[in-house]
Amino acid sequence: MSADVDSARLEWEGGYRDFSTAMRDPAAADALGRQLRAVTDELRRRVGGTFTLGELAGEYAAAERWVRDVLAEQAAPGWPRTLSLVEGAAFHLYSRGAVDFTP
Repeated sequence: MSADVDSARLEWEGGYRDFSTAMRDPAAADALGRQLRAVTDELRRRVGGTFTLGELAGEYAAAERWVRDVLAEQAAPGWPRTLSLVEGAAFHLYSRGAVDFTP
């Protein structure tokens, strides 16, 4: 596995940990869940159902721009504060479907 993929996976794992912690707040959980679904839906559209971790990491390189657009377009409450953790969590969860995924 390349250094770029390893580095991306570490960022995704960190985002997922932060996301999981933030989800413990009942006041934030609903908005975070909607944001995660919006980003995951867009990932599915962009990457498809059959992909490698390298392909996913390639999409991650440009993700901040399109994640920002998706969340702003969906008027997801609080998205500017949660963009990076939702992005990381979505990529982390989606990476589990990669054809070359290993825990």
